[in-house]
Amino acid sequence: MSSTARSARPARTVLISGASIAGPALAFWLHRHGFVPTVVERAPELRTGGYKVDLRGTAIEVCRRMGVLDEVRARSTDMRGGSYVDDAGRTIGELPADIFGGRVEEDDEIMRGDLARILYERTRDDVEYVFGDSIAALAENTENTENTENTENTEGGEAGGGVTVTFESGAVRRFDLVVGADGLHSHTRRLVFGEEDRFKRHLGAYISLFTAPNHLGLDRWETYHALPGKLVCVYSSAGEEDAKNLFLFSSPRELPHHHRDTAAQKRLLADAFAGDGWEIPRLLGHAAGADDFYFDSIALVEMDRWSKGRVVLLGDAAHCTSPASGQGTGLALIGAYVLAAELARSGGDHTAAFARYEAHMRPGVERNQRMAEGFVKEMVVGSRWKISLRMLMVRLLPKTPWKNLVAKKIRDEIQAAAHAVPLPDEPAPLPDRQAPAADRPAPLPAPTGPVAPTVTP
Repeated sequence: MSSTARSARPARTVLISGASIAGPALAFWLHRHGFVPTVVERAPELRTGGYKVDLRGTAIEVCRRMGVLDEVRARSTDMRGGSYVDDAGRTIGELPADIFGGRVEEDDEIMRGDLARILYERTRDDVEYVFGDSIAALAENTENTENTENTENTEGGEAGGGVTVTFESGAVRRFDLVVGADGLHSHTRRLVFGEEDRFKRHLGAYISLFTAPNHLGLDRWETYHALPGKLVCVYSSAGEEDAKNLFLFSSPRELPHHHRDTAAQKRLLADAFAGDGWEIPRLLGHAAGADDFYFDSIALVEMDRWSKGRVVLLGDAAHCTSPASGQGTGLALIGAYVLAAELARSGGDHTAAFARYEAHMRPGVERNQRMAEGFVKEMVVGSRWKISLRMLMVRLLPKTPWKNLVAKKIRDEIQAAAHAVPLPDEPAPLPDRQAPAADRPAPLPAPTGPVAPTVTP
């Protein structure tokens, strides 16, 4: 067969780095469209921790088309509302969940780990998952390369084209395409596009979250305590015996630490809230033993392009909108749908598909990023008088005749962002739904065992 004939063959095998939300969602749609996805995850098992995440607007429609909406509903956090308290723990004001969350109609909220499990269970029988491994190196092969004698496994498409992937385990495999769905600190992005600091923009605040005993006795309720430049939230959702402790604090400059150095992160958190009152010392005491401790900068990822050759980025790896947007999970689900649809629509022509995927997603992503920039300033208020003013508004709002107008204004902005990326129609599958047997990856052994808690939200 000539090199020209080989290069015309459409992409079939796809390696996805990351098994959180975007990766399994993409694997679902790729399999439906006749591709052969493999998901590799650094963690030894599925990670099921994290905080509650919103599903709104277009993301709800994606869940419906996936057939998982009923499962999402069954695992809803079912939050009833929230309150602000002072240093003595006295309630200053309360607000219902619809105002707190800005949700309408079909919008819902679910724990990130519950959604991850739903997506994994829906795909595990059709998709190869490789846990406890990660990508060490990527080498894109030219379309007309004739010599493949040194490649251990050429399952990934035509003899010359594709991406040769070396894994940390030492395995070497070839895939037609590689997708980085590995989050804010994407290793795939670093390998292909360069160091993280070229693309990550710190928004001036940090967030930390971990599970602890529910000593406040919360039942589907959030309790907030605001300090100048800081905010603490404790909440417990439906079906949870424990509570989540959420800490936010402002920091104009990025703090010196590595995103995997948990001990250093715990010290930074303790230093940031040293000497503060209310329940904060007790809450921080639970951080030391928390096995799902999370700490990170609230940041955006801004890139000129999300793809290079046969490698493309998805979700936070491409365009992190930060927790301040409340839309990261939704955009991950939407992006997975759009990317798979464009690959199917193009018949596996990755160049055309990647360009259309980015053109479709980028305007809505940028709208959500702009919203996040504004919201992060509202999350941590800088002075006591501003906090007092906000507490007055919280206390008076439920009693005012214009409370519905205020709530509508908040919801309208959030809903516009949640609908900022429209869904294209689902394309027909490729002519032969399954790739030829010669193209199907030979499974690598993956660790088995209980599901582990996560260290990322």
